[in-house]
Amino acid sequence: MDTSEPQGWLSTNRANWDERVPLHVASDFYDLDGFQAGDEALRDFELAEVGDVTGKSLLHLQCHIGLDTLAWARHGARRVVGLDFSGPAVEAARGIAARIGMSEERAGFVESDVYAAADAVPEESYDIVYTGVGALCWLPDIRRWAEVAASLVAPGGFLYLAEFHPITDALDDETGTKVVRDYFAREANVYEAAGTYADPDARTENNGAVEWQHPIGDVVSALAAEGLRLEFLHEHDVSLFPRFGSFQRDDKGYHRFPEGSPRVPLMYSLRASKPER
Repeated sequence: MDTSEPQGWLSTNRANWDERVPLHVASDFYDLDGFQAGDEALRDFELAEVGDVTGKSLLHLQCHIGLDTLAWARHGARRVVGLDFSGPAVEAARGIAARIGMSEERAGFVESDVYAAADAVPEESYDIVYTGVGALCWLPDIRRWAEVAASLVAPGGFLYLAEFHPITDALDDETGTKVVRDYFAREANVYEAAGTYADPDARTENNGAVEWQHPIGDVVSALAAEGLRLEFLHEHDVSLFPRFGSFQRDDKGYHRFPEGSPRVPLMYSLRASKPER
């Protein structure tokens, strides 16, 4: 169970992300020119596991600048809605949607704290509720997240989550082979870090951040408690960024341990469905 919510954690994290939005928009990491030209933003395993989205409605919680959200629309989703707590991120997402010719009726974006999503999104429920990588660590209460997310899944629909594996947070940063932190820690991790994963050398002022670690057992149990049925839980031996100094980049752009090295899961994905009424 989560045990700490430092005062001002939400405003601290929002200021951090607000400042980084223009850096991300301009970065090679997100490559907006490539995206606008038609490049794929989603990971191959996500496309395979979510399946055909043609004609379906999809809600993307914690969407940042909306590339993954818009990618699902490109793959045939009838209606996508992205939600994020950063005003600049939502404005950037709307601008990108306009530039690729996606109407507001087809792709809408909402500024809101994820815990208030049920009151902020335009529809009562969605065929698919999607959460992309690097989202859950910014939330203190995984049970409350599951309650909100599950409430937005339409009967017969499902929630899909792809995340960084929490075991990676327990390992040393250089090799990823030694356990140096507590996997079961629940207290907030309050820290300062300049720059951003998209531009480590960027000069930034709002460098405070507050994160939480959520073991997979907590995530699955929270979703099950809301009545969702787990269809699968997959673990993946690749990451989207060089999490450890020993990582090597493969020809698909994933980062992984050197060939022949012992491996641990670096990401995981799950799908949990809501029964029909």
